[in-house]
Amino acid sequence: MSPTGLAPTRRTAMTSALAGLCAAFAMAASPAPRPFGTTKDGVPVQLYTLTNRNGLQVEITNYGATVVRLLVPDRAGKVDDVALGFPSLDGYTSEAFRKSNPYFGAIVGRFGNRIAHASFSLQGKSYQLAANNTPGGLPCSLHGGVKGFDQVVWEAKQVKRKGADCLQMSYVSKNGEEGYPGNLRVTVSFSLTPDNGLKIQYRATTDQATPVNLTHHGYFNLKGEGNGDILGHQLTLQASRFTPVDKGLIPTGELRSVKGGPFDFLAPHAIGERISAQDEQLGFGQGYDHNWVLDRQKRGLALAATVDEPASGRRMEVFTTEPGIQFYAGNFLDGTLVGKAGQAYPRRSGFCLETQHYPDSPNQPLFPSTILWPGRVYRSETVYRFSAK
Repeated sequence: MSPTGLAPTRRTAMTSALAGLCAAFAMAASPAPRPFGTTKDGVPVQLYTLTNRNGLQVEITNYGATVVRLLVPDRAGKVDDVALGFPSLDGYTSEAFRKSNPYFGAIVGRFGNRIAHASFSLQGKSYQLAANNTPGGLPCSLHGGVKGFDQVVWEAKQVKRKGADCLQMSYVSKNGEEGYPGNLRVTVSFSLTPDNGLKIQYRATTDQATPVNLTHHGYFNLKGEGNGDILGHQLTLQASRFTPVDKGLIPTGELRSVKGGPFDFLAPHAIGERISAQDEQLGFGQGYDHNWVLDRQKRGLALAATVDEPASGRRMEVFTTEPGIQFYAGNFLDGTLVGKAGQAYPRRSGFCLETQHYPDSPNQPLFPSTILWPGRVYRSETVYRFSAK
């Protein structure tokens, strides 16, 4: 089963469905895309704008299907950009960014998060992936490998439909790319809902069995990007368990209760309240960088997380069809990267809430499967909804 259940489908039917996802209610042309830069290979990259009737606005580039800006009003109606990122493509391709590669705002894949030893076995065959991360000195494949979906130019199609803009990004990951089997056809659709949600819908098909785990790696600061740390943000997670990790940040296979400890966000807590507690798990991640197991009561879209920023009154709610969510507190940001407001991004100046299947699932038989089979379709949906109080 996929994030919302893998269901058999005819490829022609899927193609038609994907084409209709945005176009079904098309009214008029959306704002024309603007140049965002040129890749080192000479490929021009564009910046697309979506705006809803309430003034919520998002800017997305087809390089990495990356959210560049996200303009959200506070309780007084003041609009700030709450997404970490850069004003042009140069920021995403600079040597400094590639060295640390925080994946600001990108779609990551073909497998988001880590795969132990950068390898897995499937149908009796072993696959060696590109190892691009060595936490604790232990190699793994992180977010798809050396050149994941965050570094490719996606094909973009933008339309405007009644009440919402929609941007459809498509990419074909070829058989053997970063060591993965199968030609994987991926479509990610972005739209803004009438109630101020950024909706991200994922679809994928393959011609060979392959692991798939796609997510949006957005960094948020509800005070506004470049406006200090996120330690005072109040976080609630709909999760009574998490997946503890070893020193290589790979899940041990245990689903551990959060009750009473620093991983318990069933009631709101400031992110910084317990982040420096004497806890082995916090030591491994240098703070929060873990997967929580969501307490799902039903299939379909469900509330996973709520974040409140007291000074601005902004609230972000995360709804997803996924079984897990990775909360990362920006522990490895170090101030070397400068964002759109001209301010450096120091440690913990942004947080991530990455909806997902559990890390290392291809090597963990007791975790929900991430294997996509030929003739089936991967589906996943996440909504980041904003309000102010």
